Amino acid sequence: MIRLQRVGRRNRAHFRVVVVEHKRAATSSNIVELLGSYDPYAGAISIQDERAKYWISQGAQVSDTVHNMLVARGVVAGEKIVPKKKEKVSASGDVAA
Repeated sequence: MIRLQRVGRRNRAHFRVVVVEHKRAATSSNIVELLGSYDPYAGAISIQDERAKYWISQGAQVSDTVHNMLVARGVVAGEKIVPKKKEKVSASGDVAA
């Protein structure tokens, strides 16, 4: 799976774009390959486009956020994915949107 790994200090997040196994957390010891980085404060995105295409061709799933980054950069054709809203469950067990 291609996803973001949070790094950086408290209240100043910085992210790495990494390839990890789907069931594993994105810790530094579990990554398969580092593809790039993302700084949300500066809006700077740096991704190795060819390596991302390679991993997608090998069957790697892409997280929604990384997919939207790749669409914005023109690496992947398609539309951006709208995030899913989480449903709230009340104390009585009813599901509210």
